[in-house]
Amino acid sequence: MEAEGRSRLHTEVIGGVTTFLAMAYIVVVNPSILATPGTGMAFSGVLTATVLLSFIMTLLMGLYARLPFGVAPGMGINAYFTFTIILGQKVPWPVALGIIFWAGILFLLMSATPIRPLIARAIPLSLRTAMAAGIGIFLTFIGLKNAGLVAFDPVTFVKPGELDQRTALALVGMAVTLWLLSRRSPFAFLTGISAVTAIAWVTGMVPAPERWLSPPDFRSVFLQLDTLGALRLSLLPAIVGIMFTDLFDSISTFMGVALATQMLDADGHPRNLKQGLIVDALATLGAGLFGTSSGTAYIESAAGINAGGRTGLASVVTAICFLPCLFVAPLASAVPPYATASVLILVGALMFRSVVTIEFARFEEALPAFLTIVLIPLTFSITQGILWGFVAHVGMFLMAGRRRDVHPAMYVLAAVAVGLLILEHGRWQ
Repeated sequence: MEAEGRSRLHTEVIGGVTTFLAMAYIVVVNPSILATPGTGMAFSGVLTATVLLSFIMTLLMGLYARLPFGVAPGMGINAYFTFTIILGQKVPWPVALGIIFWAGILFLLMSATPIRPLIARAIPLSLRTAMAAGIGIFLTFIGLKNAGLVAFDPVTFVKPGELDQRTALALVGMAVTLWLLSRRSPFAFLTGISAVTAIAWVTGMVPAPERWLSPPDFRSVFLQLDTLGALRLSLLPAIVGIMFTDLFDSISTFMGVALATQMLDADGHPRNLKQGLIVDALATLGAGLFGTSSGTAYIESAAGINAGGRTGLASVVTAICFLPCLFVAPLASAVPPYATASVLILVGALMFRSVVTIEFARFEEALPAFLTIVLIPLTFSITQGILWGFVAHVGMFLMAGRRRDVHPAMYVLAAVAVGLLILEHGRWQ
């Protein structure tokens, strides 16, 4: 029995380390997105917030929810937070952090009450799938831009970019990452980023860091959120949009990974789902406090689960692995944008592949899903895709004579969506 216990411990440690390696790219990628020129956010502060959130919430996932899931700022929402809310809507970053905080409050209330399962049952799978696909295109577009493959054009909006050294290096990073992904290596994303960055340093395309380590930055963005400023009526759609995105992302991750790894309870449901969603809600609330975009459970946790991590102990190990990353801000800040382009493109592709499950043969199913998918990248707003998807779903099902197939709660959600769209974009003479 003692030998079996040691073997179990060894397996959990391997699983926890594997999950960390599979998701550690976020330590570099998240600050590089949020600290995009124009946001006003400090790279070092966002990196500290990213690591702190990942450590605390992954630890909580292990100790409270007893699940082997890593938690960190979510891909997709970080781009939405940066490019739509701060740069697009010209919302000051402290107010944007306040939006994240209030979205976390709403998510927490929903996770602790019967409202969450009600909404989860009400929204059709096609719309939830379309959201993931739309966010995938959103991320891919940003990755292509960072790689120089697409560029702005005042007439056609976008055009092919100039193929230069950064494009070549981005493609090298893509090739390295794909090669490792095909071999199921947990080092895939990190290796791709590291290889491109090393080449850029050696060739002088970007300067190597003068020092590799520094103390954590708890001054620039930590506890700098503006909660009162975020309560403006015009910002309500963003709060609701982030809350819904967090909710669906979390449910999809828990259900998808649980099914794929057979981590189900006696009734066939994901183990400790309610506790896991509460931790996810706290990760969004905590993100606003720490100084980053929403936190969520990571699909990459499946790598650690398949490597043997089946209990909360694996998450505790993953959390501990994040701690040394608090001190690598100078090293991480020297990573050029084109080094992370392959991560954005490939994560986007992985999110988009679920689109095959949408029933495009039926127009009332296809149009709301299609609108959701295309409006997210074309408006640079996850919120717009969600709201128009709600409205289109109810409208199309009514016109198709399938009103009984619409969950009663969807009528309420569609009405709320109409109100939020008018509030945000209505212009009456």
